[in-house]
Amino acid sequence: MTVKMWPTTNAPHHSNNCIAYSSFNRCWLIGNLMSISIRHGVRQMRTPWADGPSYVTQCPIQPGATYTYRFKIENLEGTLWWHAHTGWLRATVYGALIIRPKLGSSYPFPNPKQELPIILGKQVYITNHAVDGHDGEWWNRNIIDVMRQALFTGAAPNVSDAYTINGQPGDLYGCSSKVSAKFYVASGETVLLRVINAALNQDLFFSVANHKLTVGADAAYNKPFTTSVIMLGPGQTTNVLLTADQTPGRYYMAASPYHTAQNAAFDNTTATAILEYKSAPRSGFSSKPTLPRLPAYNDTATVIAFTNQLKSPSTVNVPTEIDENLFFTVGLGVVNCNSGPRCQGPNNTQFSASMNNISFVLPRRTSLLQAYYQNIPGVYATDFPPVPPRQFDYTGTVSRALWQPIFKTKLYKLKHGSKVQIVLQDTVIISTEDHPIHLHGYHFYVVGQGFGNFNPGRDASKFNIIDPPLRNTINVPVGGWSVICFVADNPGVWLMHCHIDSHLTWGLAMNFLVANGVGESQSVEPPPADLPPC
Repeated sequence: MTVKMWPTTNAPHHSNNCIAYSSFNRCWLIGNLMSISIRHGVRQMRTPWADGPSYVTQCPIQPGATYTYRFKIENLEGTLWWHAHTGWLRATVYGALIIRPKLGSSYPFPNPKQELPIILGKQVYITNHAVDGHDGEWWNRNIIDVMRQALFTGAAPNVSDAYTINGQPGDLYGCSSKVSAKFYVASGETVLLRVINAALNQDLFFSVANHKLTVGADAAYNKPFTTSVIMLGPGQTTNVLLTADQTPGRYYMAASPYHTAQNAAFDNTTATAILEYKSAPRSGFSSKPTLPRLPAYNDTATVIAFTNQLKSPSTVNVPTEIDENLFFTVGLGVVNCNSGPRCQGPNNTQFSASMNNISFVLPRRTSLLQAYYQNIPGVYATDFPPVPPRQFDYTGTVSRALWQPIFKTKLYKLKHGSKVQIVLQDTVIISTEDHPIHLHGYHFYVVGQGFGNFNPGRDASKFNIIDPPLRNTINVPVGGWSVICFVADNPGVWLMHCHIDSHLTWGLAMNFLVANGVGESQSVEPPPADLPPC
């Protein structure tokens, strides 16, 4: 199957299909055309040219130009999404990517009567145009101005003015036009909600009043379990089955923040949509829907209880004989500077972020993948540290000498087929915080999570190597750690980064360079003829 897909469509596909979609850049921002690139989170084998991050796998699509992303969906079913991957432009260009079972197969549960994409989102204003989005936060300002102001001042970005569900903030905001997204269900039917957190900078709780949710995550199935609330970090997706088994009426769907950074401003508001039974009486009942009980913004216990229930549906083959045992610290930092308009971070500094004290710097004259494929020298180094250059009490007291990272373009090279384990360790520099870490080109098993500093002697024995969940984005717990495992069987350059866009902008990222294996089937395909020029 070949599909041409244009931005803001919610496109269904089938597993093991070949996909092509064309992206035409007609963006307008601040009165000027700007370049963009697109990514969609699919595990696509040997086609990193279609992954999309600007200056990682391609140079941005120039204004008025077109680039066709060609890739094959392999062994994935569920809900993913795609979005711009240039600066904060994913606030304006995105959509759901729905992967149904391959033809002739079925879901591992009875077919739902409806499938409803629920995009926890954003509407942002671009010059005089309102770009209607389903992305997770709403700013009453040009989103690029918000980003540029933060980069200029060195301070945290202004918080959003609202959250949205499918483009609407709902009834709880003081908007001049109170418009809510509505979803209609028949009594007794089961619907599949494909929930996507497309927010730029905020983890979000999601719940439906008086209804239980049966859960599955990212583009993989898991052992079914029921809950009244789910939590999604930016970039994460969750499939939930909802049965309309309540008294016919109107019920709020609601999204509210989960926030863990200490002393940091955030948008503590709630977006709503309405689930309405088709048989609900049209008169004689309260017109105000029932509101769900949402957790407190800092309810980490609810998040961990939810996360701990995610398990693969059966025994899986987790790598146990590890070739690459890596340990990456993730967190914020600061850059010392002279007091002034560009030093408005904590104590007259500029915010930064890093992994293993390396704050990632994008190249500007070509992409990393092109530099690798074409043997262009001087673009990157392959000496990203496998462990922190200096060990310290990651969640305790940290010397100020470790607060400022090094700014470099460093990659870590993996041999094709190597078995990789990564400890992702949060740090207390500036503040501990929940970090949604996303790895392009791969799905991985989450074999363990915990709080405090990771201790291999104590914690490794508790790893789940029987039925760990398969994810592509993992929330590293606030003040804690996560351990992921995967086999490096997909050659190319693949970005790993925090999906909080302000953190990515500050440098919380690194890249793996996965070498070719043996023969054509284990090697990167040649670049397409229409690859955007640099």
